[in-house]
Amino acid sequence: MQTTTTSQLPQPALGVGRKIRSAVWRGTAFAMLCALALPFGLPLLWMLSTSLKPLEQVLRLPPEWIPSPLMLSNYPDAMTKVVPLWQFFWNNTVVSVLATLGEVLSSAVVAYGFAKFRAPGKRLWFLVVIGSILIPYPVYMIPQYVLFRRLDWIDTYLPLIVPSFFGSAFLIFMMRQFMQGISSEIFDAARIDGAGVLGIFVRIVLPLSTTVLLAAAILSFSYNWSNYLGPLLYINSAEKFTLQVGLVHFIAHRGLSQWQLLMAASVISVLPVAILFFVAQRFLIQGVVFTGVK
Repeated sequence: MQTTTTSQLPQPALGVGRKIRSAVWRGTAFAMLCALALPFGLPLLWMLSTSLKPLEQVLRLPPEWIPSPLMLSNYPDAMTKVVPLWQFFWNNTVVSVLATLGEVLSSAVVAYGFAKFRAPGKRLWFLVVIGSILIPYPVYMIPQYVLFRRLDWIDTYLPLIVPSFFGSAFLIFMMRQFMQGISSEIFDAARIDGAGVLGIFVRIVLPLSTTVLLAAAILSFSYNWSNYLGPLLYINSAEKFTLQVGLVHFIAHRGLSQWQLLMAASVISVLPVAILFFVAQRFLIQGVVFTGVK
């Protein structure tokens, strides 16, 4: 006669209730996030929808979300027919890329000094750098304009690019927090092997700081791409306009009579930053998170 022990009886699956609660919680959180994101996403969806409509459908009441017919020709028309938006797009790309490159590299150098060098008054100077974030741009806008005018830089891209090579206070703070978490033993070992200050920075600090550098590049490019006031102040020639100023130039030439072309131009102006964010959002989140972890 065989006896059945307790261990041989079928056991209920462990953790099923916990998994169900976790799934319900995640589903509820996702639904709440979608509901909160809806007010922010609707204007973008309406802009995209309007950019694909014929003009008569744009002005139709009640408004319709689905374009009929689908007017893909609005995009090439917006780029060429009213104003040369292709030229403005290229100008904006050149300025944004050069300014981002200078801002990230210069901020990394300054952050490396604040994070790993010993110098008298280092903390005081770091507070001065961080305190500059509190100064609003209109406070030093006029003195900066006078300086660039005396340097004969007006109507050139130099005022939009050169200041970026002197670093950004926010990016310096973010990178410094990250670099402080790099073990000093690595630097000691590199010095024993004969590496100098520049060699340590290029061969050790930059490779280990890839995540925060990419996050800084995303933030810097987004700001420089969307910059409107700077080009408006310093650029006078129409052929040198950046995309943001070019959109205002677009409205001035065509007014508000061609909404579908204006929305198509607006979609094109938003597209690079949106693509950059969706492609590299993982690096942006990691870079921001890792700056607070040592």
